[in-house]
Amino acid sequence: MKELLEKIHAAGLEEIKQVKNLEALKEIEVKYLGRKGELTNILKGLKDLSDEEKRIIGPATNGIKLDLEAKIKDKQSDLEAAEIAKKLAGEFFDITAPGTMTAHEIGHIHPLSRVQQEAENIFSDMGFTVMDGPEVESEYYNFEGLNIPADHPARDMQDTFFLKDKSEQKHGRLVLRTHTSPVQIRTMEKYGAPLRIIVPGRVFRYEATDASHDTTFYQVEGLVIDKNISLADLKGVMAEFLTRLFGKEVKVRFRPGYFPFVEPGLELDFSCLICNEKGCSVCKHTGWVEFMGAGMVHPNVLKAGGIDSTKYQGWAFGFGLTRLVMMRYGINDIRVLQSGDIRFTQQF
Repeated sequence: MKELLEKIHAAGLEEIKQVKNLEALKEIEVKYLGRKGELTNILKGLKDLSDEEKRIIGPATNGIKLDLEAKIKDKQSDLEAAEIAKKLAGEFFDITAPGTMTAHEIGHIHPLSRVQQEAENIFSDMGFTVMDGPEVESEYYNFEGLNIPADHPARDMQDTFFLKDKSEQKHGRLVLRTHTSPVQIRTMEKYGAPLRIIVPGRVFRYEATDASHDTTFYQVEGLVIDKNISLADLKGVMAEFLTRLFGKEVKVRFRPGYFPFVEPGLELDFSCLICNEKGCSVCKHTGWVEFMGAGMVHPNVLKAGGIDSTKYQGWAFGFGLTRLVMMRYGINDIRVLQSGDIRFTQQF
């Protein structure tokens, strides 16, 4: 058996040395190392040998197999290099020749990304810092820290996606955030006061979808905390933001509103840019377009963020970035924004 192995080894090495092309090399590999190859058959027959023969023939066969595998690999590299050199010698490729493509297709920035970047740039110019936070939140940051008690309607299952069997020992169950407001608490805890931030991001609501509602959409949260500030500052900031965003003068007005994390709470409208306040179907013939909720930050929220409400006050606002995009570009169905349809994004 040992003499047979030596003969197989010598024959294999000679055939590998003499082979001239990759196809023949593959045949040699199959002949000696394939499932029915000569060395494979010897290894399969080890079960019929005595223990002493197994200790001799087994390692010897494996050693020859590894040697042939290495030689085949080296020969393959040599043949491939020779084949490439032959092609290069017989062919000419002019690397200075112009390309044959007449046009290059380029990508398109999604309208959500476009408007978000514009909003971030405008607020950054006014001294705001752009913040971010986790989309999977705890009940504490999403609700309790924002003065939303357990019996508040926003806590009902029809509004919130709860993660099954997921919770934090300190902060309760985990949810997909229903607004970007949790970043308010996280930022106050980390940086204290004063501060001036916006928080653009994706939020989630457990609700039926239609042309104006979706389970996933985008918001922009804003928060300013300092000494001696008022709603007059908020009004000026939002008038400046909308004027710069739309490229024409925009007026804003306040209406009373209720949100558990602000007191007083209010709704902010801006003058209709379609009819110039004369009244049209877009503004429901009022001359004003409903835009966002806002108000002075509730003392309980400041307390949750570790800020002394006797020294500092603040105001906050939140508007739907998705709805702003729809108004700006005349999009009448919210669902197309995240449809993934390339025909939609190619328009922008």
